[in-house]
Amino acid sequence: MACFLVPAAEAVIAGVSKKGVKKHEKKESGKIPFSTKLGWLVKMSGFGAILLAFEHVWHGEVVPYFPFLTNAVDPKDRAAMFHEMATNGVLMAALITVVWIGMLVVVHFAEKKSAKEVKEA
Repeated sequence: MACFLVPAAEAVIAGVSKKGVKKHEKKESGKIPFSTKLGWLVKMSGFGAILLAFEHVWHGEVVPYFPFLTNAVDPKDRAAMFHEMATNGVLMAALITVVWIGMLVVVHFAEKKSAKEVKEA
């Protein structure tokens, strides 16, 4: 129905945050800037939302005319649409975020290992 809107909103929010963070961050040698890491979240959420939107278009749930979402026409269907967004959409966005946090942990340890190797050399 409209679960792809939640990861799309996450991508927009992360993109705006990325721009704000980029203005205030300082360069550190050997470390990936946090704005770059936020860019990863933007790309993951954005591509996930695009794939989900394509799947919904494929199944006829998104149409090229107003109101664009077939379930937005009838108030009874809107309740089901919002429920799906609140459950499936939030779960998908949370899963993307958890995977991104896992990536950050791996990168953190790789940066530590790299800094230690440079120190020893």
